[in-house]
Amino acid sequence: MYSSSLSKSARHIVSAEGPGALLTGLGPTIAGYCLQGAFKFGGYEYFKARAVDYLGQSTAANNRNAVYLGSAAAAEFLGDIALCPFESVRIRLVSQPGYATGCVSGLAKLAREEGIGGLYSGLGPILLKQIPYTMATFLVYEKAIQTAYSVVDKRELSSMGVTGINLGAGLVAGVAAAVVSQPADTMLSRINKERAVTGESTSRRLFRIASELGLRGAYTGMQARAVMVSGMTAVQFGIYGDIKKIFGATDGVELSEHHVAVDSYSEELQQAAV
Repeated sequence: MYSSSLSKSARHIVSAEGPGALLTGLGPTIAGYCLQGAFKFGGYEYFKARAVDYLGQSTAANNRNAVYLGSAAAAEFLGDIALCPFESVRIRLVSQPGYATGCVSGLAKLAREEGIGGLYSGLGPILLKQIPYTMATFLVYEKAIQTAYSVVDKRELSSMGVTGINLGAGLVAGVAAAVVSQPADTMLSRINKERAVTGESTSRRLFRIASELGLRGAYTGMQARAVMVSGMTAVQFGIYGDIKKIFGATDGVELSEHHVAVDSYSEELQQAAV
């Protein structure tokens, strides 16, 4: 078993399998998470907008944490449907050297040998991992952004300054999300590495693996994953913010306390006019 230390793990892999082993599974990782990211970030803004339409700006803003969490969960569910086959292939490429030559051949082999069930064998654990992960990510990101802009006036920031805040908020959100999702990630890796016992249900299998791992085992490799996830999340939110700037939607769907105050003041003015 590789050490949980990031540097020691990297040296062990390079020594045992060569430098190229560090890039194993890169193809399905990029393809899967690009698709998942498109659904996740686009879906988050979509569901947040629909929540505002349904609840009204003031009610949505007063319950913004619930809106953030619900929108994130719905968007992530769609993203996971796209991600799951690529994640299944990635784990097999990493855990079974020589399984396939790349992403496309891996998908074809998995579909041929195990069918749709094989491609989506890890969907349950992925949902258990990714939905809490994304809920934590967006909630912490929104809180970090609101905290930053309570100290700094967004209108006075340069474009680079806004990007910097997006990156910083994404970094903080990534660390929080890594902690929340680590146990499910560990279980997902175990599920994809070993075949189920004949007649064993998915729920019983998950319970068995959780019992074998324990709390300490579930957080094995946390340091390495926190570094990877926080960096990846920071980059994602940096790109997310820049894309919103390109389309002139830098504010997205705002649900800050400022908007609650503005809406309340507007309602008071309307009542006074009547």
